[in-house]
Amino acid sequence: MDSKYNMTQEENIFLAKRNIVDYIWKSANLEGIGITYPDTQAVYNGMAVSGYTIEDINTVNDLKHAWQFLLEHINDQLDLEFIEKIHMLLGKFTIINAGSIRIEEVRIGGTEYIPEIPDKEKICNKIHEITSSNAEPCSIALDIMLYLMRLQLFYDGNKRLAMLIGNKIMIQYGGGIITVSQKDISVFYKLLIEFYETNNKDKMKKFLYNNCIDGMKFNR
Repeated sequence: MDSKYNMTQEENIFLAKRNIVDYIWKSANLEGIGITYPDTQAVYNGMAVSGYTIEDINTVNDLKHAWQFLLEHINDQLDLEFIEKIHMLLGKFTIINAGSIRIEEVRIGGTEYIPEIPDKEKICNKIHEITSSNAEPCSIALDIMLYLMRLQLFYDGNKRLAMLIGNKIMIQYGGGIITVSQKDISVFYKLLIEFYETNNKDKMKKFLYNNCIDGMKFNR
């Protein structure tokens, strides 16, 4: 799976910063928060908006802080400690025990699949296995994202977390940004449930590659 874009890291960070409100807005929509783009922009800029719950506003702010940390630490080692830090920021005001790996079963709406209780040693080994692969960075990014989604490492916020971790690799190696547009949400969830139940990532990975990678081509 070749990378769709071949930016420098500097160019990819520029793209992320330029479109960060759009990525936050789409992430919020993916989680079922019906905030508009203008209101997302207002919240990002610290302005008050009406018509949303405090939790909705906090989710947008948590996404903002997690994205900012990610871009400031794009070359940090990707390990379990880094993942826990990102989740802590993602759920600072919205998720119970944010940053702490779950120790009980969780259920996922729309499927009978029940993820096993996480085992730290197995997780660390799997993260190393995926990230040390000889595959293209785009493929590695999608693999780690899908692994974390199905793993359900935390009590909530796992899709947001997984997408940010995938984007760390994408940005680090200039591969673009993983982001799901509103028009693709229905198909995204259909394929995600199928992936949860079968553990076959091929369809989901192909869909993400073909429809959910944003990027730019720069003149050099």
